[in-house]
Order: sequence, then C-alpha cells, then structure tokens
Amino acid sequence: MASLKDLRTKIVSVKSTRKITSAMKMVAASKLRRAQTAAEAARPFAERMERMLGTLAASLAGQSGAPRMLTGTGTDKVHLLVAVTADRGLCGGFNSSIVRATKAMAADLLKQGKVVKIMPVGRKAREQLRRDYGQYMIEGFEQLGRKGIVFAEADQVASQISAMFDGEEFDVCTVIYNKFKSAIAQEVTRQQVIPFPVPEQAAKSDTGPKAIYEFEPSEEEILAEILPRNLATQMFRALLESQASEQGARMTAMDNATRNAGDMINALAIKYNRSRQAQITKELIEIISGAEAL
Repeated sequence: MASLKDLRTKIVSVKSTRKITSAMKMVAASKLRRAQTAAEAARPFAERMERMLGTLAASLAGQSGAPRMLTGTGTDKVHLLVAVTADRGLCGGFNSSIVRATKAMAADLLKQGKVVKIMPVGRKAREQLRRDYGQYMIEGFEQLGRKGIVFAEADQVASQISAMFDGEEFDVCTVIYNKFKSAIAQEVTRQQVIPFPVPEQAAKSDTGPKAIYEFEPSEEEILAEILPRNLATQMFRALLESQASEQGARMTAMDNATRNAGDMINALAIKYNRSRQAQITKELIEIISGAEAL
C-alpha cells in the first residue's frame, strides 16, 4: 500500500501534467482556428482546377499529343505513396491512421506484384514506417509549416515529385493525408495526382453540353504550365488539410488527457483521505489501548 507521502507526490505530479495538457489544448485551439480557415479557403480553387483538368483529360483521352502527367506512362508498375503526417505526436490517432492506410495500400500493391516507393512528409511518417517498410522509403520532407503552411513548401514537394516522374522513377503517385472534417473527426484520403485521374462522370458522359477550350499559344505549352501547378495546388491543399486535422486531433487529445488527469486526481485524493483517516484511527486505537492498559 502506498504511503501518504507517495500519494501526495503523485497528486502533485498529476496536477502538473494537467496544467501542461490544458495549456497544450488552448494552444492547439488557437492554431486550429487559423489552420481551419486556411484549409477551407484553399478548397474551392483546388476543386475547380480538378474539374477543369477532368474535362480536359476526358476530351484528350487517346490523343498522342497529350502530356504524360495527364495520360500517364501507359503502365502502373511503380507506385509512389506520399504519406503526410505531423512532425510531433500527442495528437491521438492522427499519425497512426495515415501510417496504417499507407501500410495497407503498400501491402496490397506488393501482393499485386507492383513496385512501391514511399515518400514521408513529416517526421512521424518516417519514424513509424521505417521499421516495416524502410527498404521502400525514399528521401522525404520534415519541419514543414512550422509557422504555417506556405505555397512555397508545397511547391518544393511537388517539384521533387515532378522531377522523379520526369526521370521515370514511378508511374503512379498517390497522396495519403487526413482531410479535415471537424475538431473531432478527420477523414483519411487517398488522392491520385499522377497521372491525373479522369472523373467517371466526365469519362462516361457522351451527351449534354461540354466545355470547349481554345488553346493559345498551344495546347502543349499551356498544359505543361497548368499540370505542375495543379500538382503543387493539390499538394498545398493536402498540407493545409493535414495541418488543420493535426491541430483538431491534438486539441481533442489534450482535452481528453486533461479530463483523465482530473479524474485521476479525484481518485488519488479519495485514496489519500481514506489512508490518512485509517492511519489516524489506528493511532487513536493505540493511544486508547495504552491508556486502558495503565
């Protein structure tokens, strides 16, 4: 049985932990507001660009002059998985959900006889995937968005992906990230960015009005500019969604930790009071017994 001193020390320790988790919760709530605003502001542009390129991809399907980033290499032998996590923990299942999804997708591709390469974006992705899939990992990125995600960081990641594609190092690229739903809910999203996936509705629609695009100066030059920019835009959106999801998950996790610490303090206080009462009662019995013996 723990002594009164041990119980007092433990109560003080848990109270200190509760102060830390409460402070981390408030910091995460403050960061969440800015991150959520940025993520929601980036969605309309990214979704509109996807729709425009979807129409282009459907109209250019089968044409020999279409860019490879739009039509692909003609095979899907080598897959690049870009796993977007955080650099820090203490955010519930935020990081582990991405790691599980990446492992599941990699295992499925390997069973099909595909070649898999994993690019970690975030320190936790590198640390948690290194043990089981270290042989498939390539150089990734860390410390992004320390003062907020900026487009230059997303463009840096997109540039490396584009360089690898131009160097014929992979055929298909999929970004795996958490899409922000609310402070307590994030959705694991797998988005193929290379080659650009043709929407099913655009591919199947043979009737009805269609957008007509006239290219000036040329189709190849314009698409050569738009496609890398779309890759950077989708990467920027993924990073913003991931950052908002991280702060929401951290705020929720620290709120739960603060509540649990409070429950533990109450339980320890009850145990301390009972132990103290039992000790006082024992001392009184000893005094009374000694007086009666005299």
